[in-house]
Amino acid sequence: MAETSVREILDGVWRTLTGEQPGPAELTGAEDVLPGPYRVAAAATASIAAATLAAGEMLKLREIEPGVVTADTRHAAAAFHSEQLLRVDGTGAESVWAPLSGNYRAADGWVRLHCNYPRHEAAVCWGLGVPGTREAVEKAVAGRGAREIEHAVVSAGGAAAQLRSPEEWAAHPQGSAVASLPLVDLAPIGEAPKRTLFYSDRPLGGIRILELTHVLAGPVAGRVLAAHGADVLHVGAAHLPRVEALVRDTGQGKRSAFVALDTEGGRARLKKLISRADVLVQSFRPGALERIGFGPAELAELRPGLVIADLSAYGWEGPWARRRGFDSLVQMSNGIAWGASGDPSPLPVQALDHGTGWLAAAAVMTALRRQVTDGGTWRVRLSLAGTGRWLDSLGRKDSAGSDVDYSDLLEEADSGYGRLTRVRMPGGLPGAEPHWDFGTRLPGVDKPTWTP
Repeated sequence: MAETSVREILDGVWRTLTGEQPGPAELTGAEDVLPGPYRVAAAATASIAAATLAAGEMLKLREIEPGVVTADTRHAAAAFHSEQLLRVDGTGAESVWAPLSGNYRAADGWVRLHCNYPRHEAAVCWGLGVPGTREAVEKAVAGRGAREIEHAVVSAGGAAAQLRSPEEWAAHPQGSAVASLPLVDLAPIGEAPKRTLFYSDRPLGGIRILELTHVLAGPVAGRVLAAHGADVLHVGAAHLPRVEALVRDTGQGKRSAFVALDTEGGRARLKKLISRADVLVQSFRPGALERIGFGPAELAELRPGLVIADLSAYGWEGPWARRRGFDSLVQMSNGIAWGASGDPSPLPVQALDHGTGWLAAAAVMTALRRQVTDGGTWRVRLSLAGTGRWLDSLGRKDSAGSDVDYSDLLEEADSGYGRLTRVRMPGGLPGAEPHWDFGTRLPGVDKPTWTP
């Protein structure tokens, strides 16, 4: 059974973020709300509490007493699979997985292929030399080694991961690199004057967040920041595919605009947006923004005082630092999905994505606080693999899970998609309870400009 309490886990996260002891927090509930041996509910509760405490610190800068922060494991568990609980006009959530996405048995083990985007499905078919049918892919994978399949798909520009044991990951060069990195890297990268906060009764009132993210971890971070009062503008592109089920869930409280970054005009528009932003949250593959002129040095020069949050799959050091990856793939790579019999046994929720999103939001608010008190341009870095290593370090619990009723944690809101039934924002902050000002908007309906 677990030895470290949720409070001790929160203390460790807060020290990593701030070097300080956290303020008062009331943490409630049992960990059996989610099945499996990993302490997902504990990690969820601690990361939600950390973000809420960080919002409370922003309130203090506005001379508002935050009160005692609260976080409950049942509400945290609901938040960590909010995309599964979302309803639109009473209709249940659709699957987020494309037909070819999934686990495949190879000649010597297992490999997972991520085909949710057309270019990734094409890379699988190209790399394996097969047509785009489940049967053809299964046959091709079955006749080859898992590592060979992983290499072929990744080399073709796709996303795949061999199922490795925890011991294999620990001995892997990327596993070693991740082990050398902190859960959250937060550091100044340039000089800038101290920030002046405009009056607001919310932690992030008046703060402009530019969100260049996709899938889940980055959008979750933006959703958290929006709930604490930030003006969050999500920027995507009209021609790029989206997983609509995730967009509907993570778009709460955000505006949405399209900017074509593959054009000169689009890059000029992005530059203008950044020049007036307070925070940039981005989950492009490492190096992608830098190639079009928006690396950390350029951003620090363009907008002194900016807080930059970089989210990646496998971390910012090591041979896989630029590798494509998603929660389900990282679980395969790092051994979290390694079952007792050597078969895939994934987490009950996309905990690496959700956890990284909440921790990123906590880090962004911590960096904003430092910007107010100390000045400077700040960079925050997190990875799914780093969050996975943290989760693994928390120990294990009884694998059993109980049946849980989340109905009292749901609320309704209008959206561009219809009437949403969604998980209410978790984390109690008496001084300014978090909430979204509006439901998810349809992608691209807003102008790519800041509100006055």
